[in-house]
Amino acid sequence: MPAAKTNTILGIDCALYLVKDMPRALKFWTETMGLTPTLTYPRGDGTEFTLSDDATFGLFQMPDGSWHRGNGLMFAVDDINAAVADYKRRGVKFARGGAVMESPLCWMAFAEDSEGNYFALHQRKT
Repeated sequence: MPAAKTNTILGIDCALYLVKDMPRALKFWTETMGLTPTLTYPRGDGTEFTLSDDATFGLFQMPDGSWHRGNGLMFAVDDINAAVADYKRRGVKFARGGAVMESPLCWMAFAEDSEGNYFALHQRKT
């Protein structure tokens, strides 16, 4: 009897946040955070951004208007302190005033988007 094939997760195709107000969310992620949309869903209820490392981040508004807070996304930056200072000037809300936390592997600063989703700016140590 042949062994059963085991499925393996190969990667993340798209990390997606739910939004309450798509125009407001698009304004935040394009104007405040500086991302450029690479795909808009035909019904206008979703948008994706392909980042320089080919990862894809997306926004989606549920047809029934339901929403729940997302968290856990960490966006890579080259200089955590410069990024926090820049985004604070642009009006991004940071936890603990934008204080940068250090771990053995990285530095992180935690923030919130226009919809109430949490995200982090993240700089890996070499």
